Amino acid sequence: MSSLRVLRSGTRLSHEIEIKRSRFIAAIARTDSPEEARAFINSIKEEHPQARHNCSAWMIAEEGQSPSQHSSDDGEPSGTAGTPMLDVLKRNELWNVTVVVTRYFGGILLGAGGLVRAYSSATSEALALASFARLEALTVVETELDPTDAGRIEAELRRMGAQVLATEWSQNVLIRLAMSPDQLESATALLANLSSGKYSFRELGQRYIEIEE
Repeated sequence: MSSLRVLRSGTRLSHEIEIKRSRFIAAIARTDSPEEARAFINSIKEEHPQARHNCSAWMIAEEGQSPSQHSSDDGEPSGTAGTPMLDVLKRNELWNVTVVVTRYFGGILLGAGGLVRAYSSATSEALALASFARLEALTVVETELDPTDAGRIEAELRRMGAQVLATEWSQNVLIRLAMSPDQLESATALLANLSSGKYSFRELGQRYIEIEE
């Protein structure tokens, strides 16, 4: 996948709703691997040891790995919790996210339809509070510049849309950037023109780079 919609890096939030005296607490987090997802789920279970259910869902797309998805009803009737939560993530086309909905039972049975609506609503309302970004599969390159040229060239590359990942100053200045194939073609020509052919890019491969929506 060349582009993924995700929560902004570092996102972790929660939102609570109450339905017929049952409390549904939705916690969501940006998670970039199944290991991070499982760690988040376990941390929520530790926060709510008295809760009857901690239902969960995730959608993960790791670089170099096949996309994965997960859902768990955690003791609720089959298909009434984890699957509706996962469906909300799919409808939002959201990746690298984990949601856990903790339920404290209020003594009134909701029925299968009521549970589906409750877990879906808790997930949707929590996501409405989040900020989003995109992970773009961009080509990473670097170039080494004389200090006298670095500021001017970096400014021009930024202006054309290149994402500057790092600038390392020593005797020379190493600039590492990420850009799309089309941008790279334009940037290569720009770099050559600005330096009369003195500088060029070294390609380092592709990486997912976060860009705010």
